[in-house]
Amino acid sequence: MWLLFTVTSVIFTFGGAHGLFGKLTPESPEADMNISQMINYWGYPSEEYEVVTEDGYILGVFRIPYGKKNSENLDAGYDVWLGNSRGNTWSRKNLYYSPDSVEFWAFSFDEMAKYDLPATIDFIVEKTGQEKLHYVGHSQGTTIGFIAFSTIPTLAKRIKTFYALAPVATVTYAESPLKKLSLIPASLFKIIFGNKIFMPHNYFDQFLGTEVCMRKLLGRLCSNALFIMCGFDRQNLNVSRFDVYLGHNPAGTSVQDILHWSQVAKSGKLQAFNWGSPFQNLLHYNQRTPPDYDVSAMTVPIAVWNGGHDILADPKDVDMLLPKLQNLLYHKEVLPYNHLDFIWAMNAPQEVYDEILSLMAED
Repeated sequence: MWLLFTVTSVIFTFGGAHGLFGKLTPESPEADMNISQMINYWGYPSEEYEVVTEDGYILGVFRIPYGKKNSENLDAGYDVWLGNSRGNTWSRKNLYYSPDSVEFWAFSFDEMAKYDLPATIDFIVEKTGQEKLHYVGHSQGTTIGFIAFSTIPTLAKRIKTFYALAPVATVTYAESPLKKLSLIPASLFKIIFGNKIFMPHNYFDQFLGTEVCMRKLLGRLCSNALFIMCGFDRQNLNVSRFDVYLGHNPAGTSVQDILHWSQVAKSGKLQAFNWGSPFQNLLHYNQRTPPDYDVSAMTVPIAVWNGGHDILADPKDVDMLLPKLQNLLYHKEVLPYNHLDFIWAMNAPQEVYDEILSLMAED
């Protein structure tokens, strides 16, 4: 981010010097669209719902109920639902608390697994009448899947197959600078970052995407800043889409969620949030230390894709995870991939998505 801030300063200094900093492509209209608008932009129907969790969070959930008209040869025919965890851009409401309050942000991936994922799946099952669903998760989306499906047996029975992209259960070997946050003492963490939102999306992100990273001579600097955080893979990044990527990312989470990940980095284990003292942990868990999450207790069939250049879901962490998966159907390591390639790479359809569809078709 500091690298991008420096680049931004250069842009301000030189102003609109398009001869030197000319745009790679015209700005994409998707950079300013919401999710439903982006779905419609590509010719698909969209539906939008609000799902209320047991503890009062209101989650935005989006649906692509069917494919384009007269496109039988292009679309696989699935009813697609896009979920959102509490605190991100599309799920920032609560029945009891304002997002301006500390109470609203007192959550981590514990609550996403305990409340958000079950509420979303229950809603989809009720709405569609389907008894079982395919679940595709990326990064923390896999983490909450591991937790929810190993601790809530009734929920696990509703999942046909779990497709895990860049799975994260431990971050022992992660080399991303983000892991350096684990070096900050817990007592100092919230003094530095506060106790509400972490990395919300704002106008500055939009400006980076449309005015900085889309410049011919600066796109590489933006790419490098991204790669430093997620791992290097220049050949698969479509830099002409930077305005769209930064038009919607980062989407925000809680400081407590990031603190939870720093605890996982320190402990080397996937475990519940440590509330800071044996007394507080007793109140929350009826034990003095946070309970561990046992991934091996999950019986849901799972297929895994990970990246060889991923410095968040490091291949060595994935290697430790795989033997714990009781019902591993398929595993593929895409050697050039970094952490974000699974959602942004230009060849992701060939490397990953077509294989997911093939596995779904076999079910």
